[in-house]
Amino acid sequence: MNVRHTTLTAAIALALGFAASAQAARQADSQNDVREQAVGRALSNIESNAKAVHASRNDQFEARDVILDNNGAEHVRMKRSYRGLPVIGGDLVIHNNRAGKLASVSQTLTHEISIDTHASLSKSEAVLNAGVDFGTAFDGVSDAKLVVYARGKAPQLAYEVVYTGFMPDQTPTEMHYFVDANNGRILDKWDGIHTKGKPGGGGGNGNGGSGATCDTDSVGTGRTLTLGNVPINTSSCSDGSFQMVDLSRGGGYTTDLKNRTNGSGTTFSDADNTWGNNTTSDRATVGADAHYGVSETWDYYQNIHGRDGIANDGKGALSRVHYGRNYVNAFWSDSCFCMTFGDGSGSYLPLVALDVAGHEMSHGVTSRSANLTYSGESGGLNEATSDIFGTMVEFYSNSAYDQPDYLIGEEIYASNPGNSKALRYMYNPSLDGASPNCYSGSLGSLDVHYSSGVANHFFYLLAEGSGNKTFSNGTISSPTCNGSSLSGIGRSKAEAIWYRALTVYMTSNTNYAGARTATINAANDLYGSATASDVAAAWDAVSVN
Repeated sequence: MNVRHTTLTAAIALALGFAASAQAARQADSQNDVREQAVGRALSNIESNAKAVHASRNDQFEARDVILDNNGAEHVRMKRSYRGLPVIGGDLVIHNNRAGKLASVSQTLTHEISIDTHASLSKSEAVLNAGVDFGTAFDGVSDAKLVVYARGKAPQLAYEVVYTGFMPDQTPTEMHYFVDANNGRILDKWDGIHTKGKPGGGGGNGNGGSGATCDTDSVGTGRTLTLGNVPINTSSCSDGSFQMVDLSRGGGYTTDLKNRTNGSGTTFSDADNTWGNNTTSDRATVGADAHYGVSETWDYYQNIHGRDGIANDGKGALSRVHYGRNYVNAFWSDSCFCMTFGDGSGSYLPLVALDVAGHEMSHGVTSRSANLTYSGESGGLNEATSDIFGTMVEFYSNSAYDQPDYLIGEEIYASNPGNSKALRYMYNPSLDGASPNCYSGSLGSLDVHYSSGVANHFFYLLAEGSGNKTFSNGTISSPTCNGSSLSGIGRSKAEAIWYRALTVYMTSNTNYAGARTATINAANDLYGSATASDVAAAWDAVSVN
């Protein structure tokens, strides 16, 4: 049996980007060669181990990412298609040992796909069925495209239809529907917009004004709302002005949406490189918060995990502030490769706190690695990943103005003495009134901002243990679901384990059981069997057995 595969040179080159200098270009070429060779070995291993990956002659594979370990092991992330149709939930990671032989496979597909790819339902019927669910408040709809939906018990032929519009609170929505291509039933749906969560529910263009060029790195002062006065990287222009463009971090730039809900916005510019006045009376103030928060998150990923930006390609992203009117949320969008921050309303400040920026940027990291589907248990793990790394950014930055803790979004409240309020509480998720502390079989039916609670709880217990700890909100302790006592392995080990699990072992359809396996594997890789046992004990403590 022959398993067809595709040539990946262009895709790998695109993913890696291109170096500017001749020496860097040679190094990049060498790295590209190494990665292409790893892809070739992975494809060869798929062909010779078709049963292990549940592949037939009708399957095609294309590489999305390559990770090379120092010991010579290779991890090649693949997307799968069946008879030319994308397989939703069919992605996998091929793990090769240092000799290039297949060591293991990370996947959620359980058997070979064998379905008829001729639809009984028409495209227009699929669009109509999805539209009935979405409602009338839409401003765009995609053509229906055939896919293989493989997130359920058995693969099914389906249409994917995307409706776009706005929710009543101004949050944009990119709802992906999967409609059974034979009977018209909606199999699944999820939003392409990933939000911070609702309170109360429990590269720049390089040009200045008048045609000036802005291509020199500079450091200004951000007079922020939440972090005091901080240094921010900007670009200086040939006309003497400055722009909020960070040339040192891939050209990431921050814009003022001027209370609109679409477009890229206007890049902040300034005459003296001092941005804001520590209050919302100056529109640049919250721009400085967002710009600095994104830079701290970039540095966290680079210095702690060796990741060069969101997509690991050295390219910065767009940050948009002043979205909508009285908008109490923030979100990440893959379609614009951007983060967007609302101004808050009433008792809520603009949502530009450090852990908010870290949370939203981490959604981008997830989308460029495991790409955890924003629905069911995988959606909860997606949200938890952003909470985990948003929190770790707080600890990395260690600001006296926003002391690190395991609260999510505590700085968005206009009045919050003793940090008594938060969107989510990682050490005791049920304190928000909606998130469970312990796993149950119904977890996947919850909103992803609540099903994240179990993974948040796991991470806290893994890092800090179950004893008393003191943070910005006083002395806290974390309950366990099985009555056990845990000592914790420390934040540095815990964050490294979660990052490796995300980037090496998880796939788009990973559930809580899969996350347990992924983190145990990651712990074994990094620290050995004793730490892997600690990881298993932390999962036991939140009832993921």
